[in-house]
Amino acid sequence: MAHVSPESVDGIPPKPAPPPPLSAAPDENGRFGAYGGSTVPETLVPALQNLESSYLAATGDRRFWDELRTLLGSYVGRPTPLYEATRLTRFVRSRNPKNRGATIWLKREDLAHTGSHHINNALGQALLAKRMGKQRIIAETAAGQHGVAAATAAAHFGLACEIYMGAEDARRQQSNVARMEMLGARVVQIDSGSRTLNDALTQALRDWTDSHGSTHFLVGSVVGPHPYPAIVRDFQSIIGRETKGQALRAFGRLPHAIVASVGGGSNAAGMFYPFIDEAQVRLIGVEAGGEGDRPGAHAASLARGVPGELHGTYTYVLQDADGRTSRTHSCSAGLDFPAVGPELAYWKDAGRLTSTIATDQQAIDAFSLLTRAEGILPALETAHALAEALRLAGEMDAEHHLVVCLSGRGEKDIEEFARLTQVPRSTDQALHTQNSTG
Repeated sequence: MAHVSPESVDGIPPKPAPPPPLSAAPDENGRFGAYGGSTVPETLVPALQNLESSYLAATGDRRFWDELRTLLGSYVGRPTPLYEATRLTRFVRSRNPKNRGATIWLKREDLAHTGSHHINNALGQALLAKRMGKQRIIAETAAGQHGVAAATAAAHFGLACEIYMGAEDARRQQSNVARMEMLGARVVQIDSGSRTLNDALTQALRDWTDSHGSTHFLVGSVVGPHPYPAIVRDFQSIIGRETKGQALRAFGRLPHAIVASVGGGSNAAGMFYPFIDEAQVRLIGVEAGGEGDRPGAHAASLARGVPGELHGTYTYVLQDADGRTSRTHSCSAGLDFPAVGPELAYWKDAGRLTSTIATDQQAIDAFSLLTRAEGILPALETAHALAEALRLAGEMDAEHHLVVCLSGRGEKDIEEFARLTQVPRSTDQALHTQNSTG
């Protein structure tokens, strides 16, 4: 017999239960609201079930977390600093007639071992693979930073490693290809389709279908079938957890806004997740606007995609009228992907995450500005977040604080940056003017 509440007996309709906090997702089916889940070939179902049960067992084992925590401190160099970008802040305020503008802070994931946030997840999953008795890991990569992190983790734990990478991404990230090979990984270049991350991920899934008995697929972003989006988010959430404590110590409150770039969404999910139930903190995800609005000229899945299925999960996908996955473009290989993690899609629909875009040129300008203003070379992926942060900071009050997730360093992008353009003279002049005035 169904329970009847006293309110309904008295003729008063029962109060609806409050919605669960956004941080409570995913549910037992791996769903973030309407998104997520797992749609994979039947041969992969046991592998995913084993991964989920192994991860749940590891999360309940204090020894697992103690070992990972030790590695993150002594091997990765965590915590990474929260750096006050004083000259970047002055630059923004100098262009505002009322000298308005938030103080800009950079969460320095570029200072982590291997040069990006990817090492957080790579070590966590490699430690899990070792616990599961796997002898080999495979991974997909675009900008090469996840590939380098995966190869590094494999070398540390003595695991065989194979990295799938689109041929176009390999062309623009030759230094990272060399690093992966030096670390002992075999790099498999994919010369089909768009020759980018989408094709690399497809090939890695095919490999895992045949080899999951001995192989762990070390997914690098919050994409793919359940339980990968939650696993990657959890390993990356150390970024946001550290930022919370550092912000309270540095300026006595939580940030007014946090900005992160979004391709698949791993750095954004890791930064945003610890703040997701803090309604007073604005969360802004910045996608690749590429060269314009036309299909194939950008990689803005949240801003311009539609709900659909890709790589075993339901999320926002860039696709044509017939449902075919669209080609994408970005000057940054790591954002050149036609979909986004299902949790970010969930946050967007819930109104918690604001989705914006930055074009290739805006990212290139931001790359140049941060390099010359602060002596920090950001990855081109990160430069998209910086472009939006510079705009947004100028609209905020001087007592406000804005944090940018500086997800990776830009040495890997020097040759591609030089190929694409030269530093705009207007930026040079503005910085020289700032230098002469203090």
